[in-house]
Amino acid sequence: MRLWIGCLVGLLFSSSLWANDAMPATPSAATADAERGRKLLIARHDTGCLLCHQAPGLKDGGEMGPSLKDVGTRLSPEQIRQRIADPRVLNPQTFMPAYFSTKGVHNVAKSFQGKTVLTEQALEDIIAYLLKNPS
Repeated sequence: MRLWIGCLVGLLFSSSLWANDAMPATPSAATADAERGRKLLIARHDTGCLLCHQAPGLKDGGEMGPSLKDVGTRLSPEQIRQRIADPRVLNPQTFMPAYFSTKGVHNVAKSFQGKTVLTEQALEDIIAYLLKNPS
């Protein structure tokens, strides 16, 4: 029994199990702009972030998703990037959209096929805002 439990604990903490917990920075991280990120966060038509999340420095926001205030103290930039890019990697049942992935997306208008919701630059700008404005 102890051996089985030890194997299970080893599996749970193995790096391969959590390999998709983080996404490395894209080349656009070098030119990320927090002010552009703020504008994207409040652009309900473009991102919808504030429909579900409270965000640092912004008055309005939903309570369905976790608060983004102080997210940089809980998660690394790479972990934040993964959660925005494709949260289904961590939770296949999530209702949060994959903003930087087209994997598994079907029945999309032809003009949007093969395109992500956020551009690489927009993804990095949002991360820059969240890290610059902790609360």
